[in-house]
Amino acid sequence: MKVEILHRPTNSAAKCILGPNEEVTAEAGAMIAMSADTSITTSTYKKEGGGVLKALKRMLAGESFFLNHFQAGPRGGEVYLATTLLGDMMEFETRGETLIVQAGSYVASEKGVNIDVGWQGFKNLFSGESLFWLKISGQGKFILSSFGMIYPVEVNGAYVVDTGHIVAFEETLNFTIAKSAKGWISSFLSGEGLVCKFEGKGRIYCQSHNPNSFGYKLGPHLRPRR
Repeated sequence: MKVEILHRPTNSAAKCILGPNEEVTAEAGAMIAMSADTSITTSTYKKEGGGVLKALKRMLAGESFFLNHFQAGPRGGEVYLATTLLGDMMEFETRGETLIVQAGSYVASEKGVNIDVGWQGFKNLFSGESLFWLKISGQGKFILSSFGMIYPVEVNGAYVVDTGHIVAFEETLNFTIAKSAKGWISSFLSGEGLVCKFEGKGRIYCQSHNPNSFGYKLGPHLRPRR
């Protein structure tokens, strides 16, 4: 699979170019358009079926219950994918490594990529984030999305990131939830509240905008349903 990210960084869409009979798996509802001879199979995990427990765990992490598997025809094809929130996309490739991914950032992956759910503990409960994060491993390419621009940060020691601005991080990093300032009052008056303190050596992928903050800002301006 060859991936082209179009219209970066605020209105990104992924163009997945597939070889003859090649497959790509994507979140339900992510498809914009595809070649006419591309077929779609829907399942809870792998195309072959099964994985109901894994699908339920994905739902706990904020992902969809079903996944769509797109298979190109004998001459190859293409599939265009996008997400609900405006923002960026990035292509990744795993060769046995594991990447921890926030809820809602997974878009698509090749057949050899495994998607599981990891328990991050009750420390995430107090940060307002999901208790469950995706664990992506295996062999192959995959695509993640962000709200706003996505960019990597190299960590060698300690680094602090606002909880709402994390897209993904390498499993070699450990993190704890901490106050953004020395005292609780200062932390919340600053507007930052709780943050993630990473330690170790690895890479963090951050997003320039916080979806929760955007929701709080937009909410009061929305008209209630009648």
